[in-house]
Amino acid sequence: MTTNWQPPNIPAPPAPEAKQSWFARHKILTAFLALVAVVVLGQAVSGGDEPSPVSGTASAASATPDADSDQSDPAEEPEEPEQPGETEEPEPAAAKVGTPVRDGQFEFTVTKVQQGVAGVGSDVFGEKAQGQFVLIHVTVENIGDDAQYFSDSDQKVRDAKGREFSADTGAGIYVKDNDVFLNEINPGNTVKGVLVYDMPKGARPASIELHDSPFSGGVTVRLG
Repeated sequence: MTTNWQPPNIPAPPAPEAKQSWFARHKILTAFLALVAVVVLGQAVSGGDEPSPVSGTASAASATPDADSDQSDPAEEPEEPEQPGETEEPEPAAAKVGTPVRDGQFEFTVTKVQQGVAGVGSDVFGEKAQGQFVLIHVTVENIGDDAQYFSDSDQKVRDAKGREFSADTGAGIYVKDNDVFLNEINPGNTVKGVLVYDMPKGARPASIELHDSPFSGGVTVRLG
């Protein structure tokens, strides 16, 4: 007997599901990577330069001085112009013949100047000049409160070259009525006399410096 054998009806296995790609299974990560790629690409196109500062920021910063610049370097400060010194008062002009002048307790007045005198006194009692005698006639008054000696040796004459000459006391003794040789003058009294100077021939007396003592400041009278 023939038997028809049939295999059991085994159901076919289900078709395998389509496998999703990695990007499909990681959508969030894929989106993030895409964003990063866009940023990188954008920087590559722009050359990687940093964004420029806002307009006006750099200029404002450069225009703002540093705090240290407010304090100027003392060495660079301009020096103050020197203040002009006090103007010195010019010395008073020397008095001239006939003008009373004072030094200490004496008031002097030169009344006359004689030049080119060959000798003084007489032929028997007198003296001859080495060069020429210059005779200076003076009046001396004691304006102080005490007696004071007047001496012809304290009085100095200068010529135009600045040379200084002392009085010739020996020759002055021979001048008639000469009261200026070591004479003590009381307060309020006045004496008159002649100061004698032996100067070179041709020399001209320019001034005389009169003193009431060897240590006084003196006062100058022009003789020219």
